[in-house]
Amino acid sequence: MDSNLLIELAANACDDRKAGDIKLLKIDEVSSIADWILITEGLSDVQVRAIVNNVEKILREEADLLPLRKEGINEGKWALLDYGDLIINVFQPAQRKFYDLESFWSNGIIHNFVNNKLIALKDE
Repeated sequence: MDSNLLIELAANACDDRKAGDIKLLKIDEVSSIADWILITEGLSDVQVRAIVNNVEKILREEADLLPLRKEGINEGKWALLDYGDLIINVFQPAQRKFYDLESFWSNGIIHNFVNNKLIALKDE
């Protein structure tokens, strides 16, 4: 499945669990580690785990895809799912602000996810 479709599936899975401020960073032109990085937040460790579990479930069911690596899910402060071409980061707000991955990857194309649509913040 195309990475653009995967990122939309993952963003919808996050949105289904009321994830906040979903950002999608297209980094394929500036890095070889992935095509997309998804950054979002949950307000508690329970919500962070719910978001991550839903992303895993949806990508497994819809794309027959399992993460290559998972980190931080038990703690629920910052969880990571690595699908190769797609990296999912789910933070609690304080950790998201501290790590500020949006600034780190600002040379990529940043998209908001609003009303189930990707909206680029700068030209592609």
